[in-house]
Amino acid sequence: MAGQVTVGYPFSAVVGQDRLLLALTLCAVHPGIGGVVVRGEKGTAKSTAVRALAALLPPVRDDDGERPARLVELPVGATEDRVVGSIDFERIVQDGTRAFTPGLLASADRGILYVDEVNLLHDHLVDLLLDAAAMGRVHVERDGISRSYPSRFVLVGTMNPEEGELRPQLLDRFGLAVDVAASRDVDTRMDVVRRRLDFEFDPVAFEERYADADAAVAQRIADARSRLDSVGLPDTELRRIAAVCAAFDVDGMRGDLVVARTAVAHAAWRGADEVTEDDVRVAVELALPHRRRRDPFDAPGLDDGAVDDAMDKAAESVAEHEPDPEPDPDGDGPDGGGAPDPTVPPDATDPPSAAPEQSDESSDRRAPSGTDPASIGASFDTRLLQIDGVGEGSPGRRSRARTTSGRTVRATDFAGGSLHLVGTLLRAAERRDPAASGRLSIAGADLRGAEREGREGNTIVFVVDASGSMAARDRLEAVTGAVVSLLRDAYQRRDRVAVVSVRGTDAEILVPPTRSVDVAVTRLRHARTGGRTPLASGFLTARDVVARERVREPGRRALVVTVTDGRATGGPDPVDRARRAAAALASDSVASVVVDCETGMVRLGLARDLARALRGTHVTLPELSSASVAGVVRAAAA
Repeated sequence: MAGQVTVGYPFSAVVGQDRLLLALTLCAVHPGIGGVVVRGEKGTAKSTAVRALAALLPPVRDDDGERPARLVELPVGATEDRVVGSIDFERIVQDGTRAFTPGLLASADRGILYVDEVNLLHDHLVDLLLDAAAMGRVHVERDGISRSYPSRFVLVGTMNPEEGELRPQLLDRFGLAVDVAASRDVDTRMDVVRRRLDFEFDPVAFEERYADADAAVAQRIADARSRLDSVGLPDTELRRIAAVCAAFDVDGMRGDLVVARTAVAHAAWRGADEVTEDDVRVAVELALPHRRRRDPFDAPGLDDGAVDDAMDKAAESVAEHEPDPEPDPDGDGPDGGGAPDPTVPPDATDPPSAAPEQSDESSDRRAPSGTDPASIGASFDTRLLQIDGVGEGSPGRRSRARTTSGRTVRATDFAGGSLHLVGTLLRAAERRDPAASGRLSIAGADLRGAEREGREGNTIVFVVDASGSMAARDRLEAVTGAVVSLLRDAYQRRDRVAVVSVRGTDAEILVPPTRSVDVAVTRLRHARTGGRTPLASGFLTARDVVARERVREPGRRALVVTVTDGRATGGPDPVDRARRAAAALASDSVASVVVDCETGMVRLGLARDLARALRGTHVTLPELSSASVAGVVRAAAA
């Protein structure tokens, strides 16, 4: 098409990322899978592979004839109006008529919607994309406009987990997930560099070199799409899918559905008429890795041994429900011989039809020495800790905040900044004389400002009681579990995290405010324990940390999370001094929550008293693991 760049890096030329290519291909065959999220470090061909896939999709037929499938890239800073559509301002200005202009989701219909750094996209926009991908339509009800339009697309999101995770609820709604990393194989790395240099030297010649291979993949995608509805899913394989998902404790039924759709797509991609166990295995490896509970510093993906165990258990379930085999008079098996399926295309032009074993590089992302994240804090269902009120908006995902790029919540009096175009035009239209003709006139009094609301990141200061009073009851491991659960939550919401340890004669800043939560966990696990409990010093140290952070980032609000049984010791009247220090922290308008670790028959309730002095929320360890807790932290009164 004239004006468009036609030379791009070929799909078939991408090397060392077989699992990524397979996931993208299956989503192209069956968009109903729900798209794929690709997680990995920079420079691993994530964007290259996605852009190359667009050229392989079948052409789209619409009212204007036939056109190539589009690749629509969604900017991280896009507004909701840009995504779903908005009022046609030009029509309002010209004749006062309310008309609707569809957004990027309309342009992506029957193509690819690509979101780079999807983890940095505002949550409400991710919700919009996932809803549209699931329903195939976009419904817009806003500013007096009610519209609906088709939007069926392959959703692909790429992200670097080091810059923050997607919320588990959003991550679960992506059909497939692939973790990518640069290969450690020298020959593969040489091949990647050689191909890239060849492409940069002569893009046209390089594209021609792989034209036949790309054409073969494009034809296979088209053939697989046409065959999709005729592929059978036997009850045997459906039982296998259900058994594997049950073995992995997959919440809800979305995982089962995605595995089933992916298995069908893989069978269609192979040219087969029926799903087999091999198709199920590939689907499991692509559709379930992001549906297990994982700490940010855990190795990504599914352990091959765990998959083997789950498949073995599923095979037992299938065998228990197999009907007794009929006698085979010919003795040559149920298929009448072992001839290969002639419909399976040759391997020469195939991206891999089965996911390869996980590469060694995934093992490099392991938990800190001496730490088992799978067992630490696994019992804690961390609450969404929010600071009450509306902040000024440091980038993040925790508490409500006024932002420049968040969702427009209302039109206000204009005082500079963002202009609320719809509100401005509607006010001018209301003032317009119905009998007047010509263009709409806008006066200064018509201007309306846009109040936007998004989410902010906070400074989370953990005050951890590491004294002998805690360790003596063999509860320090439980305390560490609670802190790790909260740290995981802080990591996902892009907060700055500090850890203050309370033990001995003073408090110690184990970790100054940082976004590196795995460092915080490592230092916490290797911190010394025992001695007295100078809680007053802990609160005063936390107060100093918050004060310094306010100078450095005035717009970032702070939350202090204290993990203790409240039994302050050391020095004269340590309990009263702890209460007074807590009150001093509260006087600085710092939001607080106290996680009470006191157990036993006799309970003094000292941690609850500290929560009152802090004007914060009191939560016990059992409550922390209960889904019934509301989890909203009230900010201290000014």
